[in-house]
Amino acid sequence: MNDLLALILVLVAVSGTVAVLVREPARQAIVVGILGLLLALLFFAVQAPDVALSEFVVGAGAVPLMLTLALGKLRAQRLAADQLSARHAAAEPPGTWPGSAPNPEGP
Repeated sequence: MNDLLALILVLVAVSGTVAVLVREPARQAIVVGILGLLLALLFFAVQAPDVALSEFVVGAGAVPLMLTLALGKLRAQRLAADQLSARHAAAEPPGTWPGSAPNPEGP
């Protein structure tokens, strides 16, 4: 039992470190899910099944799901903003400020 506990503790430490070092948010969500799963295994190994079940549902399921959904929403908003700015850039005549009317009297 002590060997299994030591192995799970090392895996938790490694996955926590990887979650901090990964720079891409989508991969961070995956690593956080793995960390939640390992923490649930750790709680189960120390005979705390109620805490393990809670950690499994929240740490390995809900948090990565919410992070993934939030990232998808941000990407959709960024894509819409890029399309809108591209449309406005195409509609503006060259040499004018965006949103300003051209001066009919000249410069």
